[in-house]
Amino acid sequence: MDAATLWQRYQDWLYYHQGLAFYLDVSRMRFDDGFVEALQPKFDRAFQDMAALEAGAIANPDENRMVGHYWLRNPDLAPTPEIKQQIVETLEKIETFVRKVHSGDIHPPSVPKFTDIISIGIGGSALGPEFVAEALAPDFPPLRIHFINNSDPAGIDRLLSKLKDRLGSTMVLTISKSGGTPEPRNGMIEVKKAYSAKNLDFSQYAVAITGVGSNLDKQAKSEGWLATFPMEDWVGGRTSELSAVGLLPAALQGINIRAMLAGAKEMDTATRVPHIKNNPAALLALSWYFAGNGKGEKDMVVLPYKDSLLLFSRYLQQLVMESLGKEKDLDGNIVYQGIAVYGNKGSTDQHAYVQQLREGVPNFFLTFIEVLEDRQGPSIEIDPGVTSGDYLSGFLQGTRKALYENHRDSITLTIPQVNPHTVGALIALYDRAVGLYGFLINVNAYHQPGVEAGKKAAAVILDLQKRVVQILKDEGTPLSIAQLAQKAGASDEIEAIYKILRHIAANDRGVVLQGNPASPASLTVSAS
Repeated sequence: MDAATLWQRYQDWLYYHQGLAFYLDVSRMRFDDGFVEALQPKFDRAFQDMAALEAGAIANPDENRMVGHYWLRNPDLAPTPEIKQQIVETLEKIETFVRKVHSGDIHPPSVPKFTDIISIGIGGSALGPEFVAEALAPDFPPLRIHFINNSDPAGIDRLLSKLKDRLGSTMVLTISKSGGTPEPRNGMIEVKKAYSAKNLDFSQYAVAITGVGSNLDKQAKSEGWLATFPMEDWVGGRTSELSAVGLLPAALQGINIRAMLAGAKEMDTATRVPHIKNNPAALLALSWYFAGNGKGEKDMVVLPYKDSLLLFSRYLQQLVMESLGKEKDLDGNIVYQGIAVYGNKGSTDQHAYVQQLREGVPNFFLTFIEVLEDRQGPSIEIDPGVTSGDYLSGFLQGTRKALYENHRDSITLTIPQVNPHTVGALIALYDRAVGLYGFLINVNAYHQPGVEAGKKAAAVILDLQKRVVQILKDEGTPLSIAQLAQKAGASDEIEAIYKILRHIAANDRGVVLQGNPASPASLTVSAS
């Protein structure tokens, strides 16, 4: 297209929301009017399905659950008065608790105020709070937040070592809907042990965010933890940032959670419009469908041109890939759906992988995220009439142009500044886009059988480990790995047994491997 045609296309497809001062530009996605018309029937059904979802339809048949994270930002939409009351009361409870923590009315036993937070979670229970902390936390928050988001012992040790002098003023949030998810449970047990080692009563520092009646809920109440906050069964982990999961840690850091909710509510309203051109979530879903032929044939590269949005691509990675990555559609057909997401930030990636994006395999489309405000206050001139923010803007525009000229399509999303209102709107926008796209491709965006399968497989390995170790203790003589597998009744799991033994031996936990490591079958193993 020539410049005049592109300019007209930009104007034809530009979406602008006045209240949010939000722009969405899909003009550099090369779909035509015929493509949009052909998808219209699918969109009509998707708009209806989304309306039914918000009204309380069972959207997760695997668990017989509604999907209601939209109600969190507008409780008036909740399908029952009880759910509305629960949302309102939880928000008020969060605000009351946070006020008492900030004032010192709730404080550790030996110091006047809490100074830090350890937030223990996995998946959406970690990625959402981490993204929001990076994006919105003030430079000097009332409480500094730290995350345990893995079951890595060295990572836990490193964090606890950094906090050793402040452990006595550090609050611990444990976030787990079921209370039985291994990673947060492991992290909580490790941290509880660290408090005990310093003769600190863990219950005086601990807060649970969990399902009502879960094992964690029962433990917190029986041990007298500082507080418990509910995780609703109609909110999935990857859409939980605007529930207690994300709102409590954000508020403790001094972030305006009411503004986040208001921004999300405003975006939700904008994305209920049943018209593609006037609905930003529909425009995203349309662009994704076009880019990947409705089959995820191209990756989504997310490049926010703002340091504070560094973690947004990781947050979207889980939201998009866990929601849309499905083997089967709603009719039981094998479809292998999904969209791979990766990204970092601009202009860092001008000097990293943009070279490949410009000239390498064209198996992706870009999402640029532009922030109009450079900084709070004036900027110095780096060159005559040019600031560092001008350079950043120039890098974005130049990269977008260069990629398009080489037949690489892109979306550009523009917000006025990074603040609680705009971040809430971004969270809601992608919630809605993922939901609509899931309906377009006929998959259930609200369950995650692959994740559950991984958890079950890990449990099988740990059970096998217990059996193998017990056999070694009972035998008292060296065995080959094949002999050990046979005695365990698990000859078909010989490789897993070998890797279990190698791991235990490396950590000096009562197992000795002898022989040539390059020849695993020749090794003998015994209890030490």
